[in-house]
Amino acid sequence: MIHIEDIHPLTDFQRNAKKHLTRVNRTGRAEVLTVNGKAEAVLVGKRSYEQMVEAMEELETLKSIRRGLDDMEAGRTVDAKRVHERLRKL
Repeated sequence: MIHIEDIHPLTDFQRNAKKHLTRVNRTGRAEVLTVNGKAEAVLVGKRSYEQMVEAMEELETLKSIRRGLDDMEAGRTVDAKRVHERLRKL
């Protein structure tokens, strides 16, 4: 959730970048940067960004597992014995 105090003009960020970076890293809360009163960018701290990337990677892993289970249920698999036989012929 974005708090009103986390919304700042881009020009303020440009003038006080270090202050903004310190705040997002200290609080863990994102900052919305605006241009002409409209949201244009979101600034997140390093730790928050790393957590988002980790969560996306976990989601991709879960999607891959789901695809594998769906393939098994639909019969789109090859048993290990057949795979080993094919590999031996190579």
